[in-house]
Amino acid sequence: MGKDVIIACDFDSAEKTFAFLDKFTGKKPFVKIGMELYYAEGPSIVREIKKRGHKIFLDLKLHDIPNTVKKSMAVLSRLDVDMTNLHAAGTIRMMEGALEGLTRPDGTRPLLIAVTQLTSTDQESMEKDLLIEKPIADVVMHYAHNAKLAGLDGVVCSPLEAGKVHETCGEKFLTVTPGVRFADGDIGDQKRVMTPAEAKKIGSDYIVVGRPITAAEDPVAAYERCVREFVD
Repeated sequence: MGKDVIIACDFDSAEKTFAFLDKFTGKKPFVKIGMELYYAEGPSIVREIKKRGHKIFLDLKLHDIPNTVKKSMAVLSRLDVDMTNLHAAGTIRMMEGALEGLTRPDGTRPLLIAVTQLTSTDQESMEKDLLIEKPIADVVMHYAHNAKLAGLDGVVCSPLEAGKVHETCGEKFLTVTPGVRFADGDIGDQKRVMTPAEAKKIGSDYIVVGRPITAAEDPVAAYERCVREFVD
């Protein structure tokens, strides 16, 4: 499976989303639909973007009891997305249930990846709020290992963690990494960032890029620059 750039379509309406996607008259980029857009527009936005020829990462981060997640994933699999996710904190049993629900009668399914720890979680908040006293790097790798044991395809992780995830879980275990910015760009509210070229060097399989593309003066040129630096 080749590397790819996923554009985070963090918009609050179909109108804004399609105004953005209409700029891409050539190659149809892989796009991420997150909670904001999905909750605003519902499943119809997924169907319409898919109809336009885009691959879709549906980023809803499911986390519930195993049976609920299993049934929810069965519904999401009918939307024909290419990738979706859940929280690894839901346990191995929940992840196994999700995989079972996501798998269609013909045996096909979208890629399923797990969130280990959110990028907003640091050591202090993990210990104070969650009562997890292990080093955060160890927790991330343990959750990644659990995801692999459950049969998942990979994890969402910081670009700084991608190499270690591959060491722990194998080169074929996918790393999907947000927190990517151009070297000459604004890092915004991200504390730990990496350029597309650096992410490529350390072994990220997919990078998720939002504002450096969506807020660019020329989004298509910014996307093409990402592809040149990360894929080509």
